[in-house]
Amino acid sequence: MKRAEGQTRVSLRNVLLATDFSHPSDAALTHAANIARRYDAKVYIAHVIRPDTYQLVPPEATTVALEQTRRYAEQQMANLLISGRLRGIPHQVLLGTGELWPVLAELIQQHEIDLIVVGTHGRTGVRKLLLGSAAEEIFRLASCPVLTVGPKVPEAEAAATPDPLVRRRFLYATDFTSHSERAAAYAISLAQENQAHLTLLHVVQEAAEASAHGRARLVEFFMKRLREMLPEEADLWCEPECVVEFGEPADTILKCAGEHDAELIVLGVRKAGTFPGHLPPATSYKVVCQAHCPVLTVRG
Repeated sequence: MKRAEGQTRVSLRNVLLATDFSHPSDAALTHAANIARRYDAKVYIAHVIRPDTYQLVPPEATTVALEQTRRYAEQQMANLLISGRLRGIPHQVLLGTGELWPVLAELIQQHEIDLIVVGTHGRTGVRKLLLGSAAEEIFRLASCPVLTVGPKVPEAEAAATPDPLVRRRFLYATDFTSHSERAAAYAISLAQENQAHLTLLHVVQEAAEASAHGRARLVEFFMKRLREMLPEEADLWCEPECVVEFGEPADTILKCAGEHDAELIVLGVRKAGTFPGHLPPATSYKVVCQAHCPVLTVRG
């Protein structure tokens, strides 16, 4: 994996908030507004009306149900604008009908979206199997970075922090695949821009039977690889720290985030349906759902 560049500044001109008008989406709105104010960006508030929701509705009633849903969405959008949380920010409401990702993909391309912000309910197990996860579908398919606000992010955190990308403690987790390079560039650029403490983490799996000497060799090897990712001048503008841990990736990332008081976690993710990827499918979703801070995912 090549050394990341630290000179490229993050540029965000167009931010898309994907909302279903739920409580998690409401929390994500605050983050999207704060980002827009910092980067002087335009916010697009998008909601997708999904006809597949009415598969069990008799055909003769589907048109009426969809029209009622559209009126409800329009009223929710109006309430959102009346709240004043986007005051002073250029913004545009986008209502689409169809399957979630195809509609969003068209909007992303049409409006040249640089960042997507989304809230998630954090569904797991049977609920996720039955209802799916819109947030995971988005961050695995979007070519632009996605900031996900999970259910465990404190509500006060969004109001107290002027911008979720303006942080002082970042955690970037990597397994060194090629898919992680783009995420590393974002993590390092954000750390540079904010003069932040940057922790680079690699989690070693399946090392329970390794001897103490073997573990020490692994730590030395991966510490060297982590340091090689940093631009040579990194210590001049941030406080980089390299950490190698042993364990299950998602749990270890979450534990490390807590120990380092991380205010933003940056992960590389693989595209849905491709092999291999930056993190196993369950890892990134589990981190997003259980993290106590926003998670920035960047698809390789």
